[in-house]
Amino acid sequence: MQEKSSVLALFDLDGTITTKDTFLEFIKYYHGNAKFYTGFLLTAPWLVLFKLGVIPNWRAKEKVLEYFFGNESQDSFMAKGMRFSDEVLPSLVKTDALAQLKKHQEQNHRVIIVTASAEDWVGRWCAVQGVEVLATRLQKINGQVTGKIDGSNCYGEEKVSRIKTHLDLSTYSEIYAYGDSSGDRPMLALANHPHYRFFQH
Repeated sequence: MQEKSSVLALFDLDGTITTKDTFLEFIKYYHGNAKFYTGFLLTAPWLVLFKLGVIPNWRAKEKVLEYFFGNESQDSFMAKGMRFSDEVLPSLVKTDALAQLKKHQEQNHRVIIVTASAEDWVGRWCAVQGVEVLATRLQKINGQVTGKIDGSNCYGEEKVSRIKTHLDLSTYSEIYAYGDSSGDRPMLALANHPHYRFFQH
């Protein structure tokens, strides 16, 4: 039997690597602060229902996505997502979180960012860092963003499902995981080195 020797490092993004939620920051970048605040007033009832446990996380998220991005041009949306990844996201990154990510890379550990944010606005940053990303995918039909999630929101147990679909965890002798919210706890439970709210700045 081949001895296990590989090490895996799993990172949540929003609130773990970044100081702010990239979903919210991308909306501000895309539409400006005025439409951002107006939109959240109009979608507030759905967010309240989520907080009360009446509807699931993904449904509330879709309502926000539909309001801000439904029927947007796919090309424009993806172009702005890449610019956000280049121009804004780096300023949101915690220095100690990025240092830890780089430390894993230097030790030849496999590093994967597992995030509920969409690959459209975080994928380019992950590629620049040289790490894999498992992210929420957004539905696009006939050149337009629908505001719907394609598949499942990469949150909670879905993070574990995506990880297990992507790779064979049994091939790793050590697993590190970093998260900051209840949505990360299932992923943290996979690790023999779980770190909850590990990074400060």
